[in-house]
Amino acid sequence: MRLIRNSVVSSLLAVFMAGAAAPAFADDPCVGFKWDVSKERALFAGPAISLPAGKDRTTAAAVATNRLYRLHLIPQDQVKFAAPPGKIMPNEGAYAGLAILKIPTPGSYRIAIDVPIWIDVVSNGKLVPANDFQGQRGCGAPHKIVEFVLAATQPYVLQFGGATQDSIRMTVTRAPLRKL
Repeated sequence: MRLIRNSVVSSLLAVFMAGAAAPAFADDPCVGFKWDVSKERALFAGPAISLPAGKDRTTAAAVATNRLYRLHLIPQDQVKFAAPPGKIMPNEGAYAGLAILKIPTPGSYRIAIDVPIWIDVVSNGKLVPANDFQGQRGCGAPHKIVEFVLAATQPYVLQFGGATQDSIRMTVTRAPLRKL
């Protein structure tokens, strides 16, 4: 009898604890991504390396994969983009900047940012089309992730534009292989 009672109490306690945790999970705006973003979330939980974003390709700071950066942007009207941005953005009051990325191996890479902003990747003066993207309103760790297939280990120009604030946190990670 005592064994049954302990089993019932343990079961009720487990149900209660699961119910108590559910509202916290439901209130987290960052849990709605369809992809596994655990790598990006872990990076956004750590300290960021502070860098100035470039106003053109020659002043663009170099970034690497698997690190979190805080890029300090400049007024967008002072930025000379490496290629025309893929989206027309308002200039007045907007911030922008460039960074240089060299990937270790070809493949799919994700650029994650903490605020709404336009992201382009430029190779040899042309935009690399985005493969996919996701975003979560109310989430800043990260807010948006854009995936690109990068075919060579050459340097790529990352273009950020249309920001309403003068700095962003960003990271670049290798996308995990998708399961069919």
